Amino acid sequence: MNITYKNLEIWFLTGSQDLYGEETLKQVAQNANAIVEHFNTETTIPVKVVYKPIVKNSDEIYQTIVEANSTANCIGIITWMHTFSPAKMWIRGLKALQRPLLHLHTQFNRDIPWEAIDMDFMNLNQSAHGDREFGHIVSRLQIARKVVTGHWKDEETIARIAVWSRAAAAWKDWQGAKFVRFGDNMRNVAVTDGDKVAAETQFGFSVNTYPIGDLVAVINQVTDEQIQNLLDDYANNYELADDVNKNGAARNSLIEAAKIEVGLRRFLEEGNYKGFTDTFEDLHGMVQLPGLPVQRLMAEGYGFAGEGDWKTPALVRACKVMGEGLPGASAFMEDYTYHFDPENPMVLGSHMLEVDPSLAEGKVRIEVHPLGIGGKADPARLVFNGMSGDGLNASLVDMGNRFRLIVNKVIGVPVKAELPKLPVARVLWKPLPDMKTGCSAWIYAGGAHHTAYSLSLTPEYLEDFARIAGLEYIAIDEQTTIPQLESQLRWNELYYTLKRD
Repeated sequence: MNITYKNLEIWFLTGSQDLYGEETLKQVAQNANAIVEHFNTETTIPVKVVYKPIVKNSDEIYQTIVEANSTANCIGIITWMHTFSPAKMWIRGLKALQRPLLHLHTQFNRDIPWEAIDMDFMNLNQSAHGDREFGHIVSRLQIARKVVTGHWKDEETIARIAVWSRAAAAWKDWQGAKFVRFGDNMRNVAVTDGDKVAAETQFGFSVNTYPIGDLVAVINQVTDEQIQNLLDDYANNYELADDVNKNGAARNSLIEAAKIEVGLRRFLEEGNYKGFTDTFEDLHGMVQLPGLPVQRLMAEGYGFAGEGDWKTPALVRACKVMGEGLPGASAFMEDYTYHFDPENPMVLGSHMLEVDPSLAEGKVRIEVHPLGIGGKADPARLVFNGMSGDGLNASLVDMGNRFRLIVNKVIGVPVKAELPKLPVARVLWKPLPDMKTGCSAWIYAGGAHHTAYSLSLTPEYLEDFARIAGLEYIAIDEQTTIPQLESQLRWNELYYTLKRD
């Protein structure tokens, strides 16, 4: 499943008013167009920024915003008040807004022309208070938005707009997205379940269950030619353990994995799904738990999580969209076990089988080993060590009266041990601000054991996405203390209780 930003647009709306006269309005339009042209030369902004004629009254604002809402490729709008733009005329349009909003607080000139400045210059360049007028009405209407302050050519300004544009693209990707749940939730597990109707209402994606037999029926239609083509692909792209090579003792396990992959991919493509989940408690009719097939599909852009967890595939997919084309990778992950060495504490992340090879550093090897859970034949899997670097762990959880997004900054570290008896993919990281505080804070916040793990994204991406999606956002980073976090959680609980009532 390819992820592309091709044809996506962000509209640039510049506010003014008729008060200033034709010459001033002409200059406002020229300056706004120059900003848009500059943005479109910045390769860090992955989508096209589209100049829209300046808006000077309520009807123009409303018509432009309604057009943005109905334009499929428009994923958000950027607003800027070049001059003063009375905010009452924005009310009608803002109340109709259905796209993510970024308020750019800038001005065309970077510096004050000390010797030449006069009242004509002041009347033209009024962003300092025009944007405050606009900001007031957006706050009064309680519309979520990102505010970026700085000159429009500054690298930091461009970078923050780029981050928001990727978050807006991920939000667009969720609208109408479908995620399939093969079987049900892992029995008696709380955090992986949740309210799918509430999720579809708030987020725009749907989750529906299919019995594993429907998938098995597709798998059973796979041809020998399709299997052989995939076996050739495996041989060309991975190192194969001796027993999975042709005539090896575990060759049939690899053949079965290829058969599952062909069938699973066909099921997802025909249903236009962007992610999926399965559970080892519901594998009736399958020969083995799909490890290798799931790993490869995740690397192609599908979201995934195990045990019937449908929220994490959606989050993984969103992270993959936001991180498309950036260094590193985003993937499904599970905090598996701890290294509590006081001098070097770390978390070992892994899963039974399904770790995305996009995270791999060095060789990736196909191996077949027994799996002491699920009661099926020995499954094939990709075995590798994960890359290192600055990253994050994110968890989307259902708190009963709202969804919460928890994001912990982490530092991915190299896997130096050989781990000869652990035949799965493995990743190591250090939670911030430190192991004890980070892990405790995660538990206080109710974070899940399944996460979206990313070495592509910074927390700013997830914070922007949470703002767009209306998610409660909990950050665990260098500044976190347990008393501060507990206080935030208590205040948040009160806020959402009062908001519901």
